[in-house]
Amino acid sequence: MKKLSIVKIGGNIIEDETALNAFLKLFSNLEGYKILVHGGGKRATNIASRLGIESKMVYGRRVTNAETLEVITMVYGGLVNKNIVARLQALQVDAIGLTGADINSIMSEKRPIKDVDFGFVGDVKQVNHNGVNKLIEANFTPVFCAITHDGHGQLLNTNADTIASEIAIGMSHIFETSIYYCFELNGVLRDVHDKNSVIKHMDTNLYAELLAEGVVSDGMLPKLENCFHALRHGVKTINLGNTSMLSQENDSFTRITL
Repeated sequence: MKKLSIVKIGGNIIEDETALNAFLKLFSNLEGYKILVHGGGKRATNIASRLGIESKMVYGRRVTNAETLEVITMVYGGLVNKNIVARLQALQVDAIGLTGADINSIMSEKRPIKDVDFGFVGDVKQVNHNGVNKLIEANFTPVFCAITHDGHGQLLNTNADTIASEIAIGMSHIFETSIYYCFELNGVLRDVHDKNSVIKHMDTNLYAELLAEGVVSDGMLPKLENCFHALRHGVKTINLGNTSMLSQENDSFTRITL
């Protein structure tokens, strides 16, 4: 089975020109079929503030009213996405920028109101793996921003980590898929005060032990739960670490398997 790498980057990389350029060079050199997924929340917050629009966060998630959705669409789907695509073209990667609405690639439903009304936030329901595969077969490299749609004309803000995992799950019908979550740490740390205490391999048994010991907590919990969800639904491997894990010279990152 052909292999496909899904690489996700967050706002810390996007906001650092040097880090972004270094990452895109590594991504361009990544062998085989690949997809890039990006967020852009920090840039959206900054531009919303300049426009006099207050950004509201609950449990670390953005509440997306109609005004905020307009900003997110402009920033994620326009400013950030097209800058990344242009830079990849300069690196000889034939990239194509997408939202989930393009070629009906990612269908979501508006998150139901429970304790919090998150507004125009979408939970992924379906990935059009055949449509995305047509782009890959045509030698395009998809670059997805964190926007999906509901099939009825409504765009929805969707967590970029979730988009990466759901794309990997969907594309596992065709490819052996792996996810690379690039963030500021070297991987999952056994000791949060020691950046070199990277857990190089984690499976379900070790994860249960780390949970019991309280080693895994706070913001890492939802990220790892997302990882194991993807693994249980067809994804082969998931990798967490800084961008240098895309280089064959670095083996200090966390690889997660079942």
